[in-house]
Amino acid sequence: MIAKESFKNRLNKAMQIRNIKPVELVEKTNISKANISCYMSGKYEAKADGLKLLADALNVDPVWLMGYDVPMDRNINSLNTVTLSDLQQTEIPVLGKVKAGYDYLANENVIGKIYLDFKPSDVENYYALQITGDSMEPLFSNGDIAIVHKQDDFESGNTCIVLINGDEATVKKVVKTDDGVDLIAMNPYYPIRHFTKDEMNNIPVKIIGKVIEARKRKIFE
Repeated sequence: MIAKESFKNRLNKAMQIRNIKPVELVEKTNISKANISCYMSGKYEAKADGLKLLADALNVDPVWLMGYDVPMDRNINSLNTVTLSDLQQTEIPVLGKVKAGYDYLANENVIGKIYLDFKPSDVENYYALQITGDSMEPLFSNGDIAIVHKQDDFESGNTCIVLINGDEATVKKVVKTDDGVDLIAMNPYYPIRHFTKDEMNNIPVKIIGKVIEARKRKIFE
């Protein structure tokens, strides 16, 4: 199941429908005013405990509050109820960096965890990477999360995780050329980087994953 709307939009919509002001939400949930403000602005999303408190205070289905296509009100159709546990079963690691020379999915590189909205058959090949820099604006801002499938094959034009000379990985649109690849940033400030096939072998330049989803910055466990 894929989210249809952002948590921020659903939260603000629920508050408007229920005629509940931020200060009242603070009182009902005991969530800090600063956190409520961050939720409403979309700076980050509530985790499971906070989500339940908000849903109870607003009397809405917590799954609806997450942005999914289910009824807003609770128990509209108990036969088709989708629970948080149904959506949060597939957990993948969030990496702060990726470097060559060691297992980049090792525990020492994991800075958190995040949940997929689907159940892949090869979950071991999925990971998330926290983005640094602004070269892929507006697709990714600094601190955003890329959901990645671990693979070295790709189609020309895919957004991929590229490892250059064993340094930290970069996220770029990768276009195949007759003699190699172009790494293209979405931010026009950054020039295209071209690597020939020989350079890809010798430097080396490796494709280590394809980005399948972009998620805006959020707090993860």
